[in-house]
Amino acid sequence: MLAAHAAQLSEGLAALGIGSAESVPELHARLLAFGELLLKWNRVHNLTAIRNPGEVVTHHLLDSLAVLPWANRLNTLADIGSGAGLPGIPLALACPGLAVYSVEAAGKKASFQQQAKIELRLDNFTLINRRAETIPATDFPGGGVEGVISRAFSSLGDFVHLAGHWVKEGGALYAMKGALPQAQAEIAALPAGWQLEAAHPLMVPGLEAERHLLVLRRE
Repeated sequence: MLAAHAAQLSEGLAALGIGSAESVPELHARLLAFGELLLKWNRVHNLTAIRNPGEVVTHHLLDSLAVLPWANRLNTLADIGSGAGLPGIPLALACPGLAVYSVEAAGKKASFQQQAKIELRLDNFTLINRRAETIPATDFPGGGVEGVISRAFSSLGDFVHLAGHWVKEGGALYAMKGALPQAQAEIAALPAGWQLEAAHPLMVPGLEAERHLLVLRRE
């Protein structure tokens, strides 16, 4: 189903500075395979509301990879409330040296992620099929992670309460959000001890919606 959109993905990767299908053929092929698997499972299980193959490329694959410049700086990253493995699986594919821990409580979505891990041979990807509030930092190797990312998961306050304690000293929380004005109330209500360090505009090829990456650190 995604074969007709292979060029769209290649152009999007090139626009993000990752490379085209010609320069990163294995990544391109594995991203397409992941998208195909997502569309296949979505026929039976409600993993995501997006079922249009072209939108899977823009709204899921390229949107996830738009945060690659920040993920590339890390050695360990937890993806909380990852759903169908977004952005965790595309980031794990693009960053073989990044250990990605995907936290997803829903059984069907976790089963999909496990199948994707097997089919895509994702040795740097670990699924944690539990509710976030039951996971202490000590459950991660090394007693925590350098970063935790969320994509349309919850309010910033809930994000901090659920995952702030997973972050090692010097690490950060990364919240993928839409238009910045819509997040101002959440930013103003951040729990004590946390602050907004930066709000980075995200340019997602083929996606007109405004996107931002909010970086939260301890004060």
